[in-house]
Amino acid sequence: MNKTWQFILHKLQDRKEKGSLRKLSSTPYPIDFCSNDYLGFSRSAELQENIAATLSQIPHSAIGSGGSRLLSGNHAYTEETESFIADFHQAESGLIFNSGYDANVGLISSLAQRGDTIISDELIHASMIDGARLSHANRYTFKHNNIEALEAKLKLATGHIYVLVESVYSMDGDLAPLQEINACCKKYEANLIVDEAHAIGIFGAYGRGRVQELGLEKEVFARVVTFGKALGCHGAIVLGNAPLKEYLINYARSFIYTTAAPLHSIVSINCAYQLLASADHTPWIQQTVAQYSNALKSAGYRGLTSQSTIQTIRYQSNTSAKNAAHSLQQKGFDIRAIVSPTVPIGTERLRICLHTYNTEEEINALIQSLVLLK
Repeated sequence: MNKTWQFILHKLQDRKEKGSLRKLSSTPYPIDFCSNDYLGFSRSAELQENIAATLSQIPHSAIGSGGSRLLSGNHAYTEETESFIADFHQAESGLIFNSGYDANVGLISSLAQRGDTIISDELIHASMIDGARLSHANRYTFKHNNIEALEAKLKLATGHIYVLVESVYSMDGDLAPLQEINACCKKYEANLIVDEAHAIGIFGAYGRGRVQELGLEKEVFARVVTFGKALGCHGAIVLGNAPLKEYLINYARSFIYTTAAPLHSIVSINCAYQLLASADHTPWIQQTVAQYSNALKSAGYRGLTSQSTIQTIRYQSNTSAKNAAHSLQQKGFDIRAIVSPTVPIGTERLRICLHTYNTEEEINALIQSLVLLK
């Protein structure tokens, strides 16, 4: 056995001993408290019918795109979809990427140059972290949602400055103080980039996100909106001004050097946005969040609650979080444990996602089961 295989096996054994070895699972559980399909779009018969009807009206729609968008993979419908989404979000322009990961990596790594500065909240998504790592910029993190800590790092910044945050954080579901962060960025001429992955469909009129809910759409430098959560599709878009779009087409490697999404995916995204714009779904999901919070309090459970669809129950180790998840799965609840190193040691948790299709009976049954696990 050579040294490389010894290294691989050692790293896997280390994960096993720490109870943090990741494994794929295709086991179905009937009651979904796990997926990011907050509005139920991915299971919507209406959306599926609209997608099929739209595709039937587009001549010569192939199974695959056939190449990158700079070669054979572009389509007039894709550009129309980008304009439609940008208008919906009151942005000047937008560029679709194949995933939220691709969007964050391409945006951040192409912008920040040697001598520039990236300052990020310590809890930002891995895709933003990786985008920053791929740049040659100076990198700092600041204590989560702490404006004083952010300002301290801004005072150290050089060159072009980029501040990276999520509007809704994916592990605890807590909200960023975007107005205060934006004011701090303006003071130091820093460019604010906001990942809206878990805010779209949930916050703002017709689910336009927290940036628009707070009237900051003309203030932030760029927004990243993903389609794989509340919209029930796949892919993402970077929203900003027209020069930013042109810059990304020329410099974002995760856009340039990849096969474009097939037309079916673009049609799905367009139809999902039409469904989102057809009715304001936010009161429905807010009602579900309120039901969960009230049921948790009534049961005397001191779990963390948030204003978003993401709720958490904290444990003290990987093993205890996994055992709790297994117990709930045995009762039919699709809930997964989030363990270190995805989250810091000592903050392992159950990540509970709420949806418009979760009934009051299901929520009450989940709370009762959580109480029994205490």
